[in-house]
Amino acid sequence: MSTKPWHGVLTATALPYTADGAVDFDAYADHVAWQAASGCHGVVPNGSLGEYQVLTADERRKVVEVAVAASPTGFTVMPGVAAYGALEARIWAEQAAEAGAQCVMLLPPNAYRADERAVLEHYRIVAKAGIPIIAYNNPFDTKVDLTPSLLGKIYGEGLIVGVKEFSGDARRAYEIAENAPGLDLLIGSDDVLLELAIAGAVGWVSGYPNAFPVTCVDLYELAMDKNLEEALPLYRMMHPLLRWDSKTEFVQAIKLSMDMVGRKGGTCRPPRQPLTAEQEQIIRAATQVAIDAGAR
Repeated sequence: MSTKPWHGVLTATALPYTADGAVDFDAYADHVAWQAASGCHGVVPNGSLGEYQVLTADERRKVVEVAVAASPTGFTVMPGVAAYGALEARIWAEQAAEAGAQCVMLLPPNAYRADERAVLEHYRIVAKAGIPIIAYNNPFDTKVDLTPSLLGKIYGEGLIVGVKEFSGDARRAYEIAENAPGLDLLIGSDDVLLELAIAGAVGWVSGYPNAFPVTCVDLYELAMDKNLEEALPLYRMMHPLLRWDSKTEFVQAIKLSMDMVGRKGGTCRPPRQPLTAEQEQIIRAATQVAIDAGAR
């Protein structure tokens, strides 16, 4: 059971568009409600999967408002508030709080390879918004690595309550626990779910519940219960899809799977390009295997 808003399965939601490329807010509201009805514990709007980088300020603001309005009582909305600088990120954190979000997810400053002093000051400034912050470690896209020792310093100042760990290195779970005792660990990559659940994670910010929410929640709960007899076969079956969450084309891949199960995935905004024929074939085949196995 979730005991804090950032615990459990939080779907990093994909964002649907209309035929003319505008954000389809009605379809997005329906998607958020479907996630809740399917057993997920919350959503993360305006993350990378939600293509926040290519939204206008008005669109980005409305995405959060729509997510909150579509969420039933007790369902978490944890918007991404990443920005080039801390002042803008703080504005997004304040907007999230005003809209009714329970917590936010924050990358380090992502305009350049920030040093430790800049990272600490970044989290200090955004923390002034007064809403719980989950740090997001994505050293591949930001070129800034929130190492276990750095997380210990950020947490030690009371600036964050958890970390979404996306390095893919399951060994870090143990170092984080040593350097920042009490910091909540959230699984950030779909393809290390089982490894980090065993290592003590308390949440999963996940991409593939966009297409298979019920099965992903089942898998998460089996993993959290350390029920390897049932979790491992399901994990193996889903892993050809889950590993796409860590690839460059993760948004396109997840949206294709959504289309195949009858949800509105659709296209992406530039600069993301359509999948190659080979990529599409691989994802379609893996999605069909999951569908045939009863994933939903």
